[in-house]
Amino acid sequence: MSATMIKEFRLPDLGEGLTESEIVAWKVAVGDTVALNQIIAEVETAKAVVELPSPFAGVVAALHEQPGSVVEVGKPIVSFEVEGDDGGSGSADGSGSGAEEAAAKREPNLVGYGAVLESSGRPARRARSFAAPVAAATAAGTASAPVAERTEAAPAAPARTTVAGPLAGESFTREPLTAEPLTTERSPTSAERPRSTPPVRKLAKDLGVDLALVTGTGEFGLITREDVRNFVGGGDLPVASRDLAAVSSPAPAPAQGEREIRTPIKGVRKFTAAAMVSSAFTAPHVTEFLTIDVTPTMELLARLKASRAFAGYKLTPLTIVAKAVLIALKNHPTLNTRWDDATQEIVQYNYVNLGIAAATPRGLTVPNIKDADRMSLLELSTALTELTDTARAGKTSPAELSGGTISITNIGVFGIDAGTPILNPGEAAILALGAVRKMPWEYQDEVALRQVMTLSLSFDHRLVDGEQGSRFLQDLGAILSDPGMALAMV
Repeated sequence: MSATMIKEFRLPDLGEGLTESEIVAWKVAVGDTVALNQIIAEVETAKAVVELPSPFAGVVAALHEQPGSVVEVGKPIVSFEVEGDDGGSGSADGSGSGAEEAAAKREPNLVGYGAVLESSGRPARRARSFAAPVAAATAAGTASAPVAERTEAAPAAPARTTVAGPLAGESFTREPLTAEPLTTERSPTSAERPRSTPPVRKLAKDLGVDLALVTGTGEFGLITREDVRNFVGGGDLPVASRDLAAVSSPAPAPAQGEREIRTPIKGVRKFTAAAMVSSAFTAPHVTEFLTIDVTPTMELLARLKASRAFAGYKLTPLTIVAKAVLIALKNHPTLNTRWDDATQEIVQYNYVNLGIAAATPRGLTVPNIKDADRMSLLELSTALTELTDTARAGKTSPAELSGGTISITNIGVFGIDAGTPILNPGEAAILALGAVRKMPWEYQDEVALRQVMTLSLSFDHRLVDGEQGSRFLQDLGAILSDPGMALAMV
């Protein structure tokens, strides 16, 4: 006779070898009935926020961690009451009356994670997946399930909010903030729980505010930081600036009389800091600068935008520079290499995974375009648009943040002319684009007003000699000063 049993779901290794993740938000509460592969939580790894699906079909019996908790891989995070073949109870580590092999047969074979939300007009993206027997990991160890690939169907796009953003200097669409419950358990006599986000709940806790007493003015009644501040009489931001503040000011405002704010170092910020320190003190950086007249490139960009062939495509100076970098790399492969300390080898890539640094609400990320060197300008334009939109929405998957071979950072959108960018770990070079400015410039033996840009190239001097870095920068400058030069390099 069929009976119910308790199954524990332990936090899996999401395929990036990470040891811990933060519970950002629960999508279910105790007592909820969930289906197999239904999204039950959002978790933040050191690289990205991913959606965690349920490995079981059943009823949520307990949530073992609160939003904001940092959990080690292999520890239980949720228990389910599921239908079983006997009256015994089991757990994800294979204990109980049933053998591990029998339990594995009852559990689903494949559970996807890290699905990237996209608009319905775009094709489905690839998402890595892990086998459900991650439940067989011990509490002291990590899940050791095989990793496979499958295609995720793109879900219907929710309503979006347009916000001004830094990358490429243009506006972008951002998914609306998802309202999360204040508590993890439901009471049959309680009213609807306050709708808020983890940073807002933290601010409310710091200020001693009961969110049940606050009226939300955000989308769908979402409680915002301003609502909390206004409740205690400290609101000073106009309602119109709410969305922008949510992106540009992730840290809570200080309470009245508070002289310091302490924020735990975790998630993307912790990973970025560790990576940059490792890169800065491992790879001997050299940075070179080249200031060039890019008027011909800007004129080409204007012609392409007006062309029927590029109608509907988003073209920016970054698109043209990215294509120029890919062309110049063909003659300078040493900039597309990696220093492998473990094997004492220099690894030269015969492909280019082009990283694009993106300032996101969760911090700096560098997602990359796989096999960018095989793309036409049209394909590169589409890939850049998808990459930046996904990064700004905070939906970049761990796979998109791994495996880059060379990167570009666009500091010109902040009005900066030049800088000394730090290498993305494992890469030999990174290019920083400065602002395009109209300046007096020598042109055809006369002084004329021209559009000028400074390129800043940092490279690993273990892999790239000064001559090699200089010649690459020289070729890149030649293409951007006269796009027709690209024909001589292909």
